[in-house]
Formats: sequence, structure tokens, C-alpha cells
Amino acid sequence: MKATALTTPSGTPASNFSFGTMQFGGKADEDQSREMYDASRAAGINFFDTAYVYTEGRSEKLLGQFAKHERDDLVIATKCASVGGAGSANIRAQLEESRQRLGMDTVDIFYLHKWDGDTSLEETFSALAELREAGLFRYIGISNYSAWQTMKAACVARNLGVGIDILQPMYNLVKRQAEVEILPMAISEGFNVAPYSPLGGGLLTGKYAAGGAGRLLDDKSYNTRYGVEWMHDTAKDLSTLADEVGVDPITLAVAWVAQHPGVTQPIISARSAEQLRPSLAALSYMMPDDLYQRVTALSVQPAPATDRLEEA
Repeated sequence: MKATALTTPSGTPASNFSFGTMQFGGKADEDQSREMYDASRAAGINFFDTAYVYTEGRSEKLLGQFAKHERDDLVIATKCASVGGAGSANIRAQLEESRQRLGMDTVDIFYLHKWDGDTSLEETFSALAELREAGLFRYIGISNYSAWQTMKAACVARNLGVGIDILQPMYNLVKRQAEVEILPMAISEGFNVAPYSPLGGGLLTGKYAAGGAGRLLDDKSYNTRYGVEWMHDTAKDLSTLADEVGVDPITLAVAWVAQHPGVTQPIISARSAEQLRPSLAALSYMMPDDLYQRVTALSVQPAPATDRLEEA
């Protein structure tokens, strides 16, 4: 099944990469955020991703400020229900506040940020259907859902006359669970996929192997997520391979994610325009198939969904 063609309000197709503004107004101040926005636009990116919870709303405010003069030429995505649940009242309140922060009457993609097992999908998607019908957003997205949660939500949405247009899972060289069911499901069922964290929270940049600091060390959740020895070994091996082929490991890591046939718009991000540069280089980097296979072999392939390893 073919995925929905995502477009800007003016009808231009969404770019093949998205820029994630999680650092806007946080580790990236206003000037640094503006420089990254401008660098993304200069590289051809017209798809920008934010969320209600990013930097206590500053991310949405800064993105809205930067985008206001070219709004119709951009795809703007935000997310709700990371806090407060996916009930109708919370979805409506967060969308309203996000629209005010962005300074936009309509957002293009409105994601559910995570699964809410305490709220009925009928309530959640009834609210989304009504808000989309009212013209407050254009496409429905879901983030951090498993495959079974996605298909259950898609069935409920279909019964309410709407559909899920795009998924946002985590996916990178050391977090490959999406390959088991999410990406094959997306190809089969026609979901766009905009995976986040292609650099593994910075692990795949090579800076930690070189003794650098960052959120993998000072953020407990990221330390837990990537605090596995083989993942750090993979990061070192990626840097070694990058040196061999003369390509920045960041470019390799991002290009590897983008090359999967189930991925449509990987999300790149950074804290400065200088830090962003090798990720932007992946937009035009054509990774040879043999190099793709070499990069793939650096990490552990997840077991098939049936766990029948003899069939992998």
C-alpha cells in the first residue's frame, strides 16, 4: 500500500529529511536555533518537528517565530499527550496551546506522543477526527507505538473515518527493534515513517569513544537506554569504518537510517549549526550497497517477531 503523500500547505512535497527542534530554547539558545533552522532550509529541508513538551514550550515558540514568514512552504509537526494522557480534553487543550505558541491556525502533522493504555482509542481518535475536520491540523501521526498498538489504533481510526498518516519510532544502528515489525508493517500498510534519534543520543557520533561528554552521561534515561557495552563497541567500530572510508561517522549513521526502504523522513537534530553539518551532509550522500551492509553488520540484528532464529 502506498503511503499518503505529505505536502506543505502550498502543495510542495515534504522533504526527505526532517529537522527536530527538541533543543530549541534549551541547549540551543535563540541564535543557535535560528542558525540551525536557516542551515536546514538552505539544505532543502521543509519539514520541522516539535512537541508540546519540548523545552517547556520554547521550542514551539521559536519554531513559530522562524517559520512565520514562509509558513505555507513548510510542513510543521507537533505532538501531544506525552503528559496528561490521550483523553479528549487534554488533546484539545494541548493542541490549542501548541497553536498559540507556534502562532499558527493549523499545524500539518499532529502526533500522539506515546501510547496511553488508560484511555480508550475511541475517545482519542474521535477527538482527533473532530479537530482535523475543524481544520486545526492536516495529518494524524503516532509516536513510540508498537506495531500491535499501531494496527489497533489504525482500525479504530478507520472506523471513525480517519487514518494514521505517519509514524515516529526510534531507529538507529544500535536500536533496531523497528526492523522487526514496525518498518515492515509501514511498507505493507502505507505509513510514512519519520524515525528519531538516528545518532543514538549522540553515541554514534564517536565523541564518547574519544572521551567526550554529553547527555548519555548526564541524563539518566539516555544512560539507561544506551548504557550497554556492545552498543559502545558498535559506536567505536562505526568510527573506525568512517575513518577508513573518509566519511564522518555522523553522516554514515544518518545515511544508514535513511537507506532503509521503510523510512521516509528521518529526523536529524543538533545543538548548533556546526554540529548539524555532518547530518545535513547525509541528505546528498549516496551510500553504496556494500558499505550499507558493512555498517549493518556492526550491530546486533534483532530476532524475528516469531523468534524462529533459523528463519532469520
